[in-house]
Amino acid sequence: MAKTYNIALIPGDGTGPEVVAEGIKVLAAVADKESFRIDYTTFDFGGDRYLKTGEVLPESAADELRQFDAIYLGAIGHPKVKPGILEKGILLRLRFELDQYINLRPVKLYPGVECPLKDKGPEHIDFVVVRENTEGLYAGAGGFLKKGTADEVAIQESINTRKGVERCIRFAFEYCKKRNKDNKLTLCGKTNVLTYAFDLWERTFHEVAKEYQGITADYAHVDAITMWFVKNPEWFDVIVTDNMFGDIITDLGAMIQGGMGIAAGGNLNPEGVSMFEPIGGSAPKYKGQNKINPLAAISAAGLMLEYLGEDRAGKKIEEAVMNVTGSHLKGLAAGQMGMTTTEVGDLVATLVTE
Repeated sequence: MAKTYNIALIPGDGTGPEVVAEGIKVLAAVADKESFRIDYTTFDFGGDRYLKTGEVLPESAADELRQFDAIYLGAIGHPKVKPGILEKGILLRLRFELDQYINLRPVKLYPGVECPLKDKGPEHIDFVVVRENTEGLYAGAGGFLKKGTADEVAIQESINTRKGVERCIRFAFEYCKKRNKDNKLTLCGKTNVLTYAFDLWERTFHEVAKEYQGITADYAHVDAITMWFVKNPEWFDVIVTDNMFGDIITDLGAMIQGGMGIAAGGNLNPEGVSMFEPIGGSAPKYKGQNKINPLAAISAAGLMLEYLGEDRAGKKIEEAVMNVTGSHLKGLAAGQMGMTTTEVGDLVATLVTE
């Protein structure tokens, strides 16, 4: 009897439903090829629902989503909703309530994709950032004193627990071991200035490293990493860092791999339900035009399959995406691919069955 995966589908806003539709198309093709099934339950969380009901996310949402094997997300962001409302009310809330404590961001330059870095190709850009996803400055600790006056004080605190730091670092070591590329894990921090938070990170990092003798453990300041991403991206294999630094360096990583249109990621709870998404936004100006690039959403579907244990199917999707970027597309930008959104999805779906 074929294995069945139950997936919560959140198409979201803007072009989210369009790119998710192509991901589902590819998932159907590879599932048929590899003899497993995927069943979907759709949730309407996003801007349209908020504008109709005034509710960002139902109180029952997290409990409902915990019942699924994974969550597949299109995009969140609506031009008629003030920035921050949906992002905090849906994305951050789900990450925290579902304890998705790892943000996993592969940074890989695919064949045929234009890189903004001089003399750098696919052989130079292939690393992964493991970002702590539920603590740090994003925990929401802080407040105002005398708000709106000349004496106003604003405090934003970075919360780092031994439990939160260690489980992130352990995941990174295990991931580096499984990846088995250069077997090098780099801690990204700022130990010369953030002497409390990153003292905890550094001590924990070196304590855990003793259990992984086959992995080289090194350290770099975050400002140095932003320089080396541009100058020598080939130096990196796996990077582990806190929430804020991870948020920043993964956007830089997305640009050196060709832009947000090709970047995909996962918000992981290795002991629970995880969520997979394209990194680019909802791009509402392209909604309904059939010209948005669906490859990031398709790649996110591949990451989801790997997380579910369908490694071969996930690899087939990545290989098909690389085939498309290397041999079929004129560009990655919306309207510049030389193909429509649905034609790209059709092509990837065909390639995963070969």
